Amino acid sequence: MFEARQTMDAPTTTSADNGTSGGGGGWFTPRKQPPTSQSGEREPGTPEGGRLAALRPVGRPAPDGESTPEPEDATPPGAPGHAHTEAPGHARTETVSDVWPGLSGGARTETPHDDNVWLGRSGGAHTETNHDAWPGSSGGAALSEPRVPAQRPARRTAPVEEGSPDAILVRRTMAEVAPVADKVTSYFYALLFVRHPDLRQLFPAAMDTQRDRLLKALLTAAEHVDNTEILVAYLKNLGRGHRKYGTRPEHYPAVGECLIGALSKYASAIWDAETEAAWVRTYTTISQVMIDAAAEDELRAPAWWHAEIVTHDLRTPDIAVVTVRPDQPYPFLAGQYTSLETPWWPRVWRHYSFASAPRSDGLLSFHVKAVPAGWVSNALVHRARPGDIIRLGPPAGSMTVDHTTDSGLLCLGGGTGIAPIKALVEDVAEHGDRRPVEVFYGARTDHDLYDIDTMLRLQQVHPWLSVRAVIDELAHVQLPDAIRAYGPWNEYDAFLSGPPGMIRSGVDALRNAGIPSERIRHDSVEELVAL
Repeated sequence: MFEARQTMDAPTTTSADNGTSGGGGGWFTPRKQPPTSQSGEREPGTPEGGRLAALRPVGRPAPDGESTPEPEDATPPGAPGHAHTEAPGHARTETVSDVWPGLSGGARTETPHDDNVWLGRSGGAHTETNHDAWPGSSGGAALSEPRVPAQRPARRTAPVEEGSPDAILVRRTMAEVAPVADKVTSYFYALLFVRHPDLRQLFPAAMDTQRDRLLKALLTAAEHVDNTEILVAYLKNLGRGHRKYGTRPEHYPAVGECLIGALSKYASAIWDAETEAAWVRTYTTISQVMIDAAAEDELRAPAWWHAEIVTHDLRTPDIAVVTVRPDQPYPFLAGQYTSLETPWWPRVWRHYSFASAPRSDGLLSFHVKAVPAGWVSNALVHRARPGDIIRLGPPAGSMTVDHTTDSGLLCLGGGTGIAPIKALVEDVAEHGDRRPVEVFYGARTDHDLYDIDTMLRLQQVHPWLSVRAVIDELAHVQLPDAIRAYGPWNEYDAFLSGPPGMIRSGVDALRNAGIPSERIRHDSVEELVAL
């Protein structure tokens, strides 16, 4: 149920109704039945939270002997030769507090929002074997004529795997399926669409760019199940964001069953009852946090906003500044981003950063670059016109300014990544701060510095602001490396926005420049590519 920004919030489901989420029935029994009116209708504004019922992994007998279809080209889990063992008691429904001690009531505890750390961290712990635990004992001769009792050689212990028992089993599964990730993904979707054909219409017509996002996000969240504080914030953000797709509580068990079915098939060498039970508990916890977050958000905000395009400024042949007017107030913070859906590509959402701080007139601006085969970006640059209506998802992202400190800001913006950097500068100005702000605006050619005039005008108005352009083909140096000629930066908070490669190298350059990792803020590389 996940995507990641432009990649964390993939278009997994369509907006099936008027934007409300929830809905009891199916495999869900609400934790607390919502108040109903005398007519039996749910009272407006009451969230329909859900309690996950037990998952029945693919291949298990259905209730009352009901049979379910399997993909024709798949070896059904549970078939002869398939290492899949019934997990005793696996049907037990775990609460969030069962799996994550310290959380009660469905992870109601608020945690700092940080959705920048998950997607993109690969692979869990490698499963060690014990064939080398006895040095020299690989089938060789026994010790010759011992005159004293043979001394048992000191056993070489395998590295200790850190984490809870469930987290260790989940990571072992991840390591096992990593070499065949594409096959796992294909089988997962085959199971999902064969067993639940009604869900196919909720996905984009073409799955080529989207198909791995849902599974990747699920597996990423599962892999980091022990990192409670950050993971809960991440999952809450996903739960809120998926309201715009029309995601409902009853969709989660369907996904969970097929996820476990795909994992059990391709991790059959290590799959057993204990592993399955760990995955059932982990997925139940993940989905319950998302369901609860969506229900809470329903009380405060719509699932999406309609917005009319009021201006369309084509800055270069492939970059446009698009300004829209939402149909109702849209709260956000400078440095955040949102997801956009165009009328030409239903159910396909891409993420774009806000190009200004919140404005008194309520207008929102985005910098969009048309990329090859980019459905949404090309539509917004080459097809959209004033008067067209698009849809906006909720705001997300943690690349925001902490106004409780007076630290300087070091901002690196590459290409259209200058949009949120500009918003941060405006935010500092509106708060009356006079902290130093150093902006490095990177581009491949001077032609790509499409917003340099705006940044230079801001520099003329605000003496605390310094703007430097870094042009690759002239300076023969890439943006992150350019900061080494300036500084020191150890007293600055750093902000990065731009292409994934720039962010990766930028984080390294900033760390080498003395900025601690906790003071480097950016939206995750995968989010920038997929939400």
